[in-house]
Parts: sequence; structure tokens; C-alpha cells
Amino acid sequence: MTSRLLFLGPPGAGKGTQAQQLAAARGLLHLSTGDLLRAEVAAGTALGLEAEAVMARGELVSDSLVLAIVRSRLEQQAAVGAGGWLLDGFPRNVAQADALKTLLDDLGQQIELVVLMELDDGVLLQRLLSRGRTDDNEAVIRHRLEVYREQTAPLIRYYREAGLLQAVEADGTVEEIAGRITALLD
Repeated sequence: MTSRLLFLGPPGAGKGTQAQQLAAARGLLHLSTGDLLRAEVAAGTALGLEAEAVMARGELVSDSLVLAIVRSRLEQQAAVGAGGWLLDGFPRNVAQADALKTLLDDLGQQIELVVLMELDDGVLLQRLLSRGRTDDNEAVIRHRLEVYREQTAPLIRYYREAGLLQAVEADGTVEEIAGRITALLD
């Protein structure tokens, strides 16, 4: 059974929803970088304090700090003999993917499968607009999708060339999409 996963996909594709459900169903550690950062800050760890200071200045948390937090969580997971993990939201570019690969090689926990959730822009646009967030309008969403494509295209190539990438159609019900993902894992 595949137990070390990475989810990729555009905003609105349902990565977070699918990741949470799959992690819960299979006993995987769900590593969402945003959630990880918030948890470290809330716990008051040394890494959390460092992240909090960076965010308080309005800056992006460095790759090295995110990787240190990911390493810490994976080491904790391994120490208790727990199962696999699912990364969601990181890496976002090839440099981060290279750094992550180095970290995972060091831990002996290589990625087994990268799931690319694909969805038509029209459907993505409707999904994101229906969330009703004040900062979501059509122009902003189209720009986010453009930025996603620019940053992620090389990452998709990277994982495809490594033989790890499998695409899943992310249109349909939550259950239908989950079924497509599960079919890749077994």
C-alpha cells in the first residue's frame, strides 16, 4: 500500500478536502504547510517562534524553516513507529522539491506517489467564487491560477520525469474523486 504521498493541484481542486479524508481513513500524517506553521506557532516551539516572528514582519516563511518543521514532524512520526504521511501544499517549486528530496532521502522516507488533481479552469473559477470569500473575485482567481500554472508546471515535469506523478480528474462529488485517488493507491 502506498503510504508516502504528495498532493498537487490548483487552488479550488479540493486537495485539502481529499487530503484530510484520505489521511483520516488510512492513518496518515497530514502535513499541510499552513497548518504545520500555525500548529508550531500555537505550541510555542522554537521553530514556531521563529516562524511567528517572520510572519509578524509580513514576510514569507523561508523554505529552510518550512523544511525544518516538516523534518521535525516526520522524525516525530518515525519515532513513534507511526504510518505514512501526505504532504499538501509543499513543495511549490523545483528548488523546494530538490530540498525536500534531500530531506526525505536523509530520513529514508522517499515519496511513493504524487497525485496531481486536475480540473478545468471554468469549474475551478465557479468553485472558488462560490466560497464567497471577500478577496475572491474573477480577476484575482484568474491571476492565482496563472501564478499556479507558472510555478507548478516545472514541478509537474519534475515529478513526471521521476516516474512518481499520477493525474486524477478532480471533477465530481467528493466521494467520486476520493474513489479515483484510492484506485491509485491500492
